[in-house]
Amino acid sequence: MNARPRPVRELLLVAVLFLAYKLGRLAVAGDLSSAYANAVHVWDLERALRLPSEAALQRLVIGDDGVVRAANLYYACVHFPATAAVLLWTYLRRPALYRWARTTLALLTAAAFLVQVLVPLSPPRFLSLTGMVDTGHAVGPTVYGSSTDAFANQYAAMPSLHVGWAAAVAIVLIVATRSRWRWLWLLHPLLTLAVVVVTANHYWLDGIVALALLALACAASGSYYRRGAEHDEQYADAGRRQDEPDARPRKRATATAGRGRRDAAVVAADRVLPDEADPHRHVLRPVRRRTVVDTRDDRARDREAVDVAVLGGQGQLDRE
Repeated sequence: MNARPRPVRELLLVAVLFLAYKLGRLAVAGDLSSAYANAVHVWDLERALRLPSEAALQRLVIGDDGVVRAANLYYACVHFPATAAVLLWTYLRRPALYRWARTTLALLTAAAFLVQVLVPLSPPRFLSLTGMVDTGHAVGPTVYGSSTDAFANQYAAMPSLHVGWAAAVAIVLIVATRSRWRWLWLLHPLLTLAVVVVTANHYWLDGIVALALLALACAASGSYYRRGAEHDEQYADAGRRQDEPDARPRKRATATAGRGRRDAAVVAADRVLPDEADPHRHVLRPVRRRTVVDTRDDRARDREAVDVAVLGGQGQLDRE
């Protein structure tokens, strides 16, 4: 799991997923009436939930063209490059984390696409009810053309992938680093949320739904890679057991040999041998001989055999 994936394969995979998402958004663009109706429902729901007004936040900065232009640039230029840079860095330095990040982003994007198909939504800049200004066209720069731009589905505001991807990037960087300042990466999704609202591209609920989908994607990818890691560990353990010789027969052989040593006994027996000085004279000399005795079953029988041998030698002396 820690091996770096093949670069060509990963580039093709990311490119195919991105193109499928962009083309899919264009292909399933919903009807405008549903998009505007859903936008009104979202606006009313936010007011019922007492969320801050997006229009009130925009009014705080709308008079400062420098701040508005910076927000437009952040919206247009940071979203995709920052995500791609983090994926490239984790691919080179943290291959295992890269796999998780890539899978999490893919799941998040797929879930977002499903929501956009089911719930087409007009952004606040197209809904006159909000009273918000399209800062991209008013100050610039903008990433969209007119509301009928054929190269982008602008009626897919929910969820905000700007917020979802930014939060995923922050999570990856927090996990990958050990500095006590790593929690400052959370400023990226917070700033992104403020930018998408100030530029009138998304509602608060767009960001909230994106974070909920990200939580589900993190749980799903984490569960998948945990199961994969457990499977790899079990496979590695099985391989190690096959490489090692079986110790059980060796243990049984050792136990049998030990039992044989315990069953061995040295028995002292007296034998009648010729005297070295006088060959015709016999004396009783003790001789030690090693006899294997089964101490569990035949102890008494062997003791009796020794006694018989001793008495037999003594009887021969008496006859002499």
